[in-house]
Amino acid sequence: MLDYWRHLFSLMQAVPVKFTAMKKSDFNYQLPNELIARYPLDKRTDSRLLVVNEKKLTDICFTDLPSLLKAGDLLVFNNTRVIPARLFGHKTTGGKLEILLERVIDDRSALAHIRCSKSPKAGAKIILNEGYECVVDGRDDDLFKLTFADSIHTVLDAIGHMPLPPYIDREDESLDVERYQTVFSRELGAVAAPTAGLHFDDEILRQIQAMDVDSAYVTLHVGSGTFQPVREENLADHIMHKEWLTVDEEVVAKIHATKEKGGRVIAVGTTAMRSLESAAKDGTLKTFTGDTDLFITPGYRFNVVDAMVTNFHLPESTLLMLVSAFSGYQRIKDVYQHAIEQQYRFFSYGDAMFLSRMNDKD
Repeated sequence: MLDYWRHLFSLMQAVPVKFTAMKKSDFNYQLPNELIARYPLDKRTDSRLLVVNEKKLTDICFTDLPSLLKAGDLLVFNNTRVIPARLFGHKTTGGKLEILLERVIDDRSALAHIRCSKSPKAGAKIILNEGYECVVDGRDDDLFKLTFADSIHTVLDAIGHMPLPPYIDREDESLDVERYQTVFSRELGAVAAPTAGLHFDDEILRQIQAMDVDSAYVTLHVGSGTFQPVREENLADHIMHKEWLTVDEEVVAKIHATKEKGGRVIAVGTTAMRSLESAAKDGTLKTFTGDTDLFITPGYRFNVVDAMVTNFHLPESTLLMLVSAFSGYQRIKDVYQHAIEQQYRFFSYGDAMFLSRMNDKD
């Protein structure tokens, strides 16, 4: 028996097992302020595209994306549609406030962030622009429960503003109504755009379809939590924000068919990635509808996605952690350094990357 345990111990020593407790600070980088894209380019497809594989980095244009695809591949898009979720108004006492809807519950109820000098209490009435009103019903953790006197979408259509991310330090403009929205957006509910999809226009979608590259659509309503910083230094202590998604039978069937034919499943954006991996969390892809709080960090075993199109992400963000898990921590560090040196445009209105799944040996 003693010889057995000695033999087992020798085998364990022979197999390198690495347990890495990664920290928030491992995902920090210094970005020159001028590289933050505060406006979209004239055309969606004018963006640059950084192609990342294990051997090299290649700088091309987004219009060259079809050259990276092959017949039998499947592109998976997020068809959520951004709502004009920012509202302005004041309390009955006169204090000004700003509301950012986080989730529409039904036609007249929503969860929201409220920014003002002093948080309103349950029962407080809020007077919005143009005389619309809502009432604070209470709290749900950091969010306020609001009930509107009119249909929420009527209010948003009348006085809502596009919820540009905080690093776009300007007021929303008329151009954002179209450009902070994908051309394939359908399902109302997001308060942030699935930004990898912003690069696609109708023409490039037609080109891709003509190549016998299939498309599928999931819905994940992107929440403002996507911009919230990770506050805990130890990633294991971070509480991931929840987002609602649906992956239906058609998507599942297309993915199974693609895999059987030897094609690649290519996620357009981290939200499409998160949707598919949430639907396959137990190792088998199935239909899924509901909330996900999946937090993907290096060491995660991917079940569905083979490649992805994505933008450049904020330092110390959960999205940067996701792409580091997908393409390798050290590789992504090198990619971001290259992008900064080559003056790529960063974040929502910025340029894009094409990433393949790699084994991270770091």
